[in-house]
Amino acid sequence: MPPDDDHPGARIAYHRKRAGLTQRALASRIPYSYSLLTQVESGHKPASPDLVATVARTLAVDVTALTGQPYVTELQQDRLAELIRPIREALDLYDLGADPEVSPRPAPQLLSAAAHLCVQVRATRLHDAASHLPVVIAEITTAAHRTGSSKLWAALASTYRTAHDIAVKLGFYDLSTVALDRMDWAAARASDPVLGAVRQYMRALVYFREGEYTIGKRLISSGHGLLDQAVPSRERNAVTGQLHLGACIIAARARDRGSVDTHLAEAHAHAERVGEAVDVHWLSFGPANVAAHAVSAAIEMREYGRALAYASEVEFPEDWPISRAVHLHIDRARAQMETGRSEAAMASIVQARRLAPQQTRYHPGARETIRGLVHQARRTTHACWAQSHRPSG
Repeated sequence: MPPDDDHPGARIAYHRKRAGLTQRALASRIPYSYSLLTQVESGHKPASPDLVATVARTLAVDVTALTGQPYVTELQQDRLAELIRPIREALDLYDLGADPEVSPRPAPQLLSAAAHLCVQVRATRLHDAASHLPVVIAEITTAAHRTGSSKLWAALASTYRTAHDIAVKLGFYDLSTVALDRMDWAAARASDPVLGAVRQYMRALVYFREGEYTIGKRLISSGHGLLDQAVPSRERNAVTGQLHLGACIIAARARDRGSVDTHLAEAHAHAERVGEAVDVHWLSFGPANVAAHAVSAAIEMREYGRALAYASEVEFPEDWPISRAVHLHIDRARAQMETGRSEAAMASIVQARRLAPQQTRYHPGARETIRGLVHQARRTTHACWAQSHRPSG
């Protein structure tokens, strides 16, 4: 039976025992100490994303087996669980041709609908986006098959990308992989190498989450190769820069400081040319996103003081997506917790929840940071109690 304790450490212990390994045996196979592993399993230390990914790869289980995603109870409370099945069904329509029972809206309206779904996700209106997504997919699928319009195929690829984004944010990683496969299928019909490169970037993040850094780097390289087929443009520059940011985070997880600095420098150079590009395939690429990735990279390398220094210099553009700002608040909270600044960390989490309650609720990093803060508070309370009850004399 899976563990009753609702935290990744307990799940690590469960799957470790199923694999027939002691704590020392598992610790000898991962780049983490036996002491840290025991504290994580007991719930006394939060399980960082890189530790979870490393253990999952070592034990040959999916990351979600250790994180407990999707969080079914919360999804039911937010009335989001019921929206997943229609999305799955819509993703399965891709090769069935035009549906005679579907009457698509005019192409301009469909293009606008696809773009609006991206806006909703970036504004963290996940329920609204998930509710409307299946209908939009069905309409654009039928319209694209009937007309063969490259713009409609590109819009269909955009809806598949929205399905991926929703699935990732809610913890349905198997569904996110299906959505990316559909995105590739539609992007090929749109004959858009830039869109194909965006898809490779997103695939790389999937493997990053699973701890498969070599495959992630190969996918980034493949994305650059696709961009070589595109005409020079602001769009190509933005996606090139975003690929460097993806490579930067993968390198940080692999503890390769030299590669981190190289990719950040390349991304910064592209950002200087592009400016803030929130309208390029909804990547939010630009100087602010480069600065935010420097924070994330420092955290992945456990350089928490450096992460806080970088975070203090990030300036949010007025039109920056809420989802990106929330991610930065969660990163800052983790760095603050790891450096013993509990009150500041809680304030950062509160800020993230104020901006996007659902995204924060389903974010594994936020959950682990909150769990770490709760444990720190209990430890402080216990220490104070012990001090006050120490025998005098």
